[in-house]
Amino acid sequence: MNNAGYFSFCYTFVKIKLMLSPYYLNPYLEAGTDEAGRGCLAGPVTAAALILPQVPTFEEDTLIDSIENLYALINDSKQLSEKAREKLSPIIEKTAISFAITHIESIIIDEINILNASLKAMQECVLKLNPKPEYIIVDGNRPLIQKKGIVYKSGKIFSEEEKSILQSIPTTSIIKGDEKFLSIAAASILAKTYREAYMNEIHEEFPMYNWKKNKGYPTKEHREAIRKYGITKYHRLSFRLMPEQYAFDL
Repeated sequence: MNNAGYFSFCYTFVKIKLMLSPYYLNPYLEAGTDEAGRGCLAGPVTAAALILPQVPTFEEDTLIDSIENLYALINDSKQLSEKAREKLSPIIEKTAISFAITHIESIIIDEINILNASLKAMQECVLKLNPKPEYIIVDGNRPLIQKKGIVYKSGKIFSEEEKSILQSIPTTSIIKGDEKFLSIAAASILAKTYREAYMNEIHEEFPMYNWKKNKGYPTKEHREAIRKYGITKYHRLSFRLMPEQYAFDL
């Protein structure tokens, strides 16, 4: 089914389904950001940030255009199949005013911890957006900028100008924001799609872990492979890789 056909079936569906909220405060340059892969044993944590166009109103009973159809389909990435995410992702990219993706590798995760790595990934995404957003909404309960400020000593080191930009943009963190706001949900789709592509690629290097299927998550199959073959450069040493943690030969 082509994109036009894929969206055309949504007309009736949209009439009975309430879309996610189009924005939190600012309908023009509000960015949403989210991450994927936080709970994985291997691979990066991946973040996306994007600014979506203002949603056309659907008060009038007119034919729904492609942007409305697209927005009706956007949902928390965890609620969508991998096939659906792959179909939506390039259309979201084309529709967005701006979008950005960042991977934070396992070695950096181990050095600064997964929470800081997740926040750092989202911060780097925000800095890549052009134009710069006027407001940012973040999935979760943690502020984008922690009280201690931006003090990372691993990975990309932010310049004073970049820190100033991040600190100057007002943000709101929203629990289950990917189930409530379009821009966060769209960011979650991009983050998950790009991370899945990354895991599919490194699967070819280490097929015995079957990352093409488990994406690095702590499945029984993945942990059995760790038990049998040991760890790789992509595994997170700061995580509990096995139910009974033991020392690995590095």
